[in-house]
Amino acid sequence: MRTFVAIDLAPDLKINLEALIRNIKKGAKGIKWTNSAGMHLTLKFLGDIPPEKAGDVIVLLKTIAEKHSTFPLQMKGTGTFPPGRKWGTRVIWAGIAETPELMVLHEGMEEGFERIGFPREGRPFHPHMTLGRVKSPDGLEPVLDELEKYRETDFGRMMVDRIRFFESFLKPGGADHSVLAEVEFR
Repeated sequence: MRTFVAIDLAPDLKINLEALIRNIKKGAKGIKWTNSAGMHLTLKFLGDIPPEKAGDVIVLLKTIAEKHSTFPLQMKGTGTFPPGRKWGTRVIWAGIAETPELMVLHEGMEEGFERIGFPREGRPFHPHMTLGRVKSPDGLEPVLDELEKYRETDFGRMMVDRIRFFESFLKPGGADHSVLAEVEFR
């Protein structure tokens, strides 16, 4: 089972991000754009796990959720990974504000998952929603020029009151996700 834990974005944020993608994708042929069903903030990518490990993950998520209250999430700005290099761009993203609540939630997840046998992420946590993955630079420059116009744009807010445990199915047209469990904050 290929799995991850995420915050699913509110419908109005998805609508705003779909509009952003329509505005920036002009002529780009080498970018795989995210569809609205795949719009989420990944908190922890678990990768392939045996089905029997899913129960441990759900128990951990319930424990984590009991320690958190509802908090605001703000989507603001755009950028790329790696940052600032047009021809090395691999990911185009919309930013998510690094609020104390979000950062504490993420750190608690890293600690909890490490205790049950999942290694910590090697890179610092940079909250974002992937808009597109660059497969080739064909038509990329005008996309990046247009993306720059949204560097400080506010795409909206939502209240986070739950986290979801997803299974991901890779398909030629992109990944499909199925919710395995949903846990609400206290």
